[in-house]
Amino acid sequence: MFQPQLVLLREGTDTSQGKPQLVSNINACINIVDTVRTTLGPCGMDKLIHNGREVNISNDGATIMNLLEIVHPAAKCLVDIAKAQDNEVGDGTTSVVILAGEFLKEAKQCVEDGIAPQVIIKAYRTALAEASKVLESLSVPFSSQNVSNKELLQRCAQTALNSKLINTEREFFGKMAVDAVSALDQDLDLDMIGIKKVTGGSMRDSILIDGVAFKKTFSYAGFEQQRKKFDNPKVLLLNVELELKAEKDNAEVRVKDPKQYQSIVDAEWKIIYEKLEKCVASGAQIVLSKLPIGDLATQYFADRDIFCAGRVAPDDLQRVVLATGGVVQSTTSNIPASALGDCTLFEERQIGNERYNFFTGCKNSKTATIILRGGAQQFIDEADRSLHDAICIVKRALKTGSVVGGGGAIEMEISKALRDYSRRIRGKEQMVIGGFARALEIIPRQLAENAGHDSTDVLNKLRQKHYVAEGDAGRWFGVDIMNGGICNTFETFVWEPTLVKRNALASATEAACLILSIDETVKNAESDAAKKEAAGRGRGGAGMPLSKSGMGGMFAGAPGVSKMKGKAGRTSWEITQRA
Repeated sequence: MFQPQLVLLREGTDTSQGKPQLVSNINACINIVDTVRTTLGPCGMDKLIHNGREVNISNDGATIMNLLEIVHPAAKCLVDIAKAQDNEVGDGTTSVVILAGEFLKEAKQCVEDGIAPQVIIKAYRTALAEASKVLESLSVPFSSQNVSNKELLQRCAQTALNSKLINTEREFFGKMAVDAVSALDQDLDLDMIGIKKVTGGSMRDSILIDGVAFKKTFSYAGFEQQRKKFDNPKVLLLNVELELKAEKDNAEVRVKDPKQYQSIVDAEWKIIYEKLEKCVASGAQIVLSKLPIGDLATQYFADRDIFCAGRVAPDDLQRVVLATGGVVQSTTSNIPASALGDCTLFEERQIGNERYNFFTGCKNSKTATIILRGGAQQFIDEADRSLHDAICIVKRALKTGSVVGGGGAIEMEISKALRDYSRRIRGKEQMVIGGFARALEIIPRQLAENAGHDSTDVLNKLRQKHYVAEGDAGRWFGVDIMNGGICNTFETFVWEPTLVKRNALASATEAACLILSIDETVKNAESDAAKKEAAGRGRGGAGMPLSKSGMGGMFAGAPGVSKMKGKAGRTSWEITQRA
């Protein structure tokens, strides 16, 4: 008996399923990985990305993945894991993308050999659990080292900066990153480290302020008459507007007599003068406000030897609160003495072409500010991203308290352990876990390739050292980037926090398992076109179809509308009111 065809999806819907779709998704991810592969390591190359509006130069994995604007639905998973690694750890964004791509490449071979994706996913998760155990057993706690914690943290920061644009000054910026994190309180909120960028000068001109510094805000004429340096000043922090508002901005006022209007104006002046008198009476020598401070208030404070700044950015004001111990006031009435902050020195300095306000010598400072210098704006932006990675690494190293050897050493040791583990199990999972172990070798191989060395020769030496050496002698041997060959990365202080590797392995494995679990993609081209058309209409009616009669044609045939002919032959429409 003939059975009619059931149409379940909209006409024009594209469906792809089965093994070809799985392989297609894997190929898309591998193509993305090939883009960022060459940025790994100290000798990695940079990428210049021009989106038609601005130019970005970077070798940071998360930045590149974000700027590429990837549209493939499966490949977007790689963007997500790079962002997650950047937010959670701060470093290892390129490594996590490369590892995910290599896991997928090994899985692709297994899929083509007829192994079910479910078997591969199960084996990958088993391998991840085993790798995590090996990683924890190999991690070296800070307490086992004979040097101070500060020196250990500086080594971790320098390792993170090795692959950055500012690697030539890694000792300088590594110390700066550690000092900045050390200035914070126990919760280590990195938002309390302000990074300001000023073009001009060299990298060595960058400075770290144990306190707060922010760019001079918009000011009026009286500002230049104010003193720019105070010793041991009291600081008043406000969320109050000290400015006369135009009458049209306040309200509509109806008066019968012009004298009444003058009384309203006088009352307004009286109100603002009362606010200013209360600020002066508080004993503060520095007045900062999140809201505007007008020309009248600026001149008033200047006449009384008080410095003021309005429109201070909220994050800068919050750092001033933490540094000086002041409390932001929402009114000028009854300001208690305990609400005023203090510092040893306030001064305004010229940095390049900009003027900055400095609060230094704060007794209970829980914040820091870094002012970065450099030639081009793109260079400073990349230095900012690099320093952010180093600061995140120092924070994570402080919290976890353990490190492992870098340069591909830890990946080779985990690969060795997984190969040994795979020989103790049976079935198809043995081959999959062996592929997982083989995929981990991509990190030392890519490091050697990017440095211009023979990756095959380096990898063979590493395998021989890790497998043949007695005891723990070969455990920390990795790629010697500068001289070629291999070296003990732990002795050369190429260290990475354990959390970086743990998070990279977990994120890369989960991304690979997610893509392997997709067996069908449904794409409705017609609905995409409808969305674009709706978006066009949303912009002031752009894209709305009109009749040949123009706007008037929209009324044709409506009740109460009749057609008339004009003298010049133009058609017009008359709308009659219905009784």
